[in-house]
Amino acid sequence: MCRVDSPIGQLTLVADDVGLTAVHFEDEHKRSIPRDLPIDPAHPVLAETARQLNEYFDGKREDFDVPLHLTEGTEFEREVWQVLATIPFGKTISYGEQAAAVGRPGGAQAVGAANGQNPIAIVLPCHRVIGADGSMVGFGGGVATKVWLLEHENGTQRLF
Repeated sequence: MCRVDSPIGQLTLVADDVGLTAVHFEDEHKRSIPRDLPIDPAHPVLAETARQLNEYFDGKREDFDVPLHLTEGTEFEREVWQVLATIPFGKTISYGEQAAAVGRPGGAQAVGAANGQNPIAIVLPCHRVIGADGSMVGFGGGVATKVWLLEHENGTQRLF
């Protein structure tokens, strides 16, 4: 585990020997981070993720290429999360479009719930999924953070 300061607050990164398992927002309370995880910023996956996140926030990176290890989630949730990895930097899709991509047309609410369980936010960019009417709904880091990330990717971000 290691912590990374960012423009959207402190992020906690968690990895195992296979890959990155989680990115937690500072105020995210829906998942607890095991207390016995050692703090190890030198862990190769954590160090590389921290470097890539810093590049992302500095406007020098659009894609992440760290190894991921999804250790939680149902089969459906994992399918939904795989679609997240295909959404290009600076682009958005609707929950309905994401539902169609996993073969569940009409399943926007189920997709929204699955996105809400995404353990690897930002790297698996659930912030790029919006309401069909363009509304900014639901995000583990808060809607203001979701808006900030999208504005950052489009070069229009404001300070909190």
